[in-house]
Amino acid sequence: MLPNNGKIIPLCKAYIGEEESRAVQEVLNSGWLTHGPKNIEFENSFAEYLGVKNAIAMNSCTSALFLSILANNIKGEVLVPSFTFVASANAIVTAGAKPVFVDINYNDCNIDASLLESYITSKTEAIMAVHYAGQCCDMDRIMDIANKHKLLVIEDSAETIGGTYKNLKSGSWGIGCYSFFPTKNITTGEGGMLTTNDDALASRVKTLLGHGIDKTTAQRTGSKNSWYRAAVVPGYNFRMSNILATLGVEQMKKVDKMNALRRQHSYHLIENLRDVEEIDLPVENADCRHVFQMFTLKVKNGERDNFVFYLKERGIEASVHFDPPVHLHPAYSEYKYSKLPVTENVTNNILTLPMFPGMEENDLNYIVSTIKEYFERPKP
Repeated sequence: MLPNNGKIIPLCKAYIGEEESRAVQEVLNSGWLTHGPKNIEFENSFAEYLGVKNAIAMNSCTSALFLSILANNIKGEVLVPSFTFVASANAIVTAGAKPVFVDINYNDCNIDASLLESYITSKTEAIMAVHYAGQCCDMDRIMDIANKHKLLVIEDSAETIGGTYKNLKSGSWGIGCYSFFPTKNITTGEGGMLTTNDDALASRVKTLLGHGIDKTTAQRTGSKNSWYRAAVVPGYNFRMSNILATLGVEQMKKVDKMNALRRQHSYHLIENLRDVEEIDLPVENADCRHVFQMFTLKVKNGERDNFVFYLKERGIEASVHFDPPVHLHPAYSEYKYSKLPVTENVTNNILTLPMFPGMEENDLNYIVSTIKEYFERPKP
């Protein structure tokens, strides 16, 4: 039997209650299963939460990233960290642009804004700021550079719903792109959101995500010729269903509570692991409010892989985010890049511990004791 009485501590567990079950059942009973009224309710609550004009629900964050590039006709270079999930770069390439990989800061694992200008060329059109693990990038510096060079700013906020920089939420600086995968700060199972203060861009995105038809079924319902559907541009099917949107509506009612629990659990771990010299703990920057979508450590003795295996053997479902970095993926071997020493160092030494709102204090204490046990054990 595993230690901890055989209990497995998962990497993440969605915070789903009876309210989500009831709401989904109501939608199923209504018969309106595809894009419908709950989409509008979800979008309105999300936009209000961020303080932006437009929020557009869709099937994934990848679709939001893709449309943020496509709808702006970006065909040149997009500066992006290599230390991210491959979806960030995939969206750039599939939309017809070129990723240019930039190194990261060691402490927060976000794009190193001090390097951005050295990567800008006559072909650069956008910066994709990926907010890693729940903490915003240095948005003042990024926006200053973007404004100076007339570059579009896209915020990959998949991991930072509710995180703030100088009291502004992630995704409210540029075009915000969010994920509602079960590991994220809120979930709809699968799903994404694009946010913008640009009404014209919002209109283009809404048209592109629904086959190029500029009115949804909900908008046509009740009109004289409700069957009339004419595409104004060739588009895609990136829609979110009414079923998933209703999960989003319920999750938005408790997003702050869930983020507060993530912060509480994370600082319990930080306080109790400060004396472990072999690891570097997460750092919350002075201008930020970290929402700890992931809780990551960096192992300083080069034993990351063995450490992850040790935790797994003891029922702690640790993982690694991200190994390899995108510039070392076979699909991206054709893209030239500068040396990325910090990215490669972090990739080789970082690991992700379980983190989710419903964790119990016993889980946290068991993680702490197991980590200390590993580093205090006699070396072979």
